[in-house]
Amino acid sequence: MTKSDELLNALAKAVNADGGIHSTTELAFMLGVPCDSTFRKFLTDCVNKGRLRRVVKGFYESVITPPEPETAIYKIIKKLRSGVLNYISLESQLSYTGDISQVVIGRVTVVTKGRSGCFDTPYGVIEFTHTKKPVEQIISNLYYDPDIKMYRAHKAQAIADLKHRQRNLHMLEN
Repeated sequence: MTKSDELLNALAKAVNADGGIHSTTELAFMLGVPCDSTFRKFLTDCVNKGRLRRVVKGFYESVITPPEPETAIYKIIKKLRSGVLNYISLESQLSYTGDISQVVIGRVTVVTKGRSGCFDTPYGVIEFTHTKKPVEQIISNLYYDPDIKMYRAHKAQAIADLKHRQRNLHMLEN
């Protein structure tokens, strides 16, 4: 079995364990090889041959066993800002709850305790906005969405986040 076949086999098994999006380090671990420049070159070759797809710098998915398209962007969000509080808020959450009439398509707005930043992925743009508020002040205004396996802001928190960041309030229905 070739090294790329071993990688695809490991990725197929990971999908069954709710995987789908993997970092360079995770892929090296799956194959039991060091995560060095040789391995990164191997991943680039796999992308060029159409066996892997780079979803964002340092993160990949199998083209044979990709994650579910409906939840893939949320998996990417969790990988990009793992270890810190992240929650869907701002325009994405208010659109989801129907509190703004516009439907946000191709973009997810996330408030994070990690760094701010925008990432263009095959599943849409992820916009991270940093908050300095303590977790204790935020957590009671969030709820867990088991469909995406992430937290979402309650309406009041999403509106507060919108106001705090001085974003467009004219979209609000009420």
